[in-house]
Amino acid sequence: MKTKIPPPIVATLFALIMWGLDALVPAGQLALPGAPTICLLLIGLGLAIMTLALRRFRKVGTTVNPLDPSLASSLVSSGIFGRSRNPMYLGMLVLLTAWAIWLGNAANIVTLYLFYSFMTRLQIKPEEEALTRLFGEEYEAYCKRVSRWI
Repeated sequence: MKTKIPPPIVATLFALIMWGLDALVPAGQLALPGAPTICLLLIGLGLAIMTLALRRFRKVGTTVNPLDPSLASSLVSSGIFGRSRNPMYLGMLVLLTAWAIWLGNAANIVTLYLFYSFMTRLQIKPEEEALTRLFGEEYEAYCKRVSRWI
C-alpha cells in the first residue's frame, strides 16, 4: 500500500490545527513555568532525532521517501533505529509537543494524540506491511526488539 501524504505535510497540518484550536478554545489556556526553555529543549531534541534518522538512512544508502516504502533497499535497524522503529515520526511528535507547550492550550493534548494515531494507522502500519514483504523474518525480529515509537 502506498501512502498519499508526505509526513512533514501531515505534521504541518496538525500544527495548523493546533494553532486553530488555540484560537477557538481560549478556555483551555494554561501557563507552564519555564515553557520557553522546555520548548527550545524539545525542538532541539526533535530535530536531533530526525537528523540522526536521516543520516542513518543516507549512510546505509536506502530511500528516505516514506510514500513508497517498497523502494527500501536495506533494513535500517542500527543507530537511532535501535531505539525507535520510526524516529522521524517521533521527532515530528516531539516538535508538535513543543508547539503545544508554546501555545499553552490543553486542548492540543488531544491533537498530539490524534497525530500519533493518524501516523500509526495511515503511515506506519502500511510501511510495516511493505517492510514485512521486503525483509520478512529479519523485519519481524526487528519489530520484536524495537518498539514502534519509543
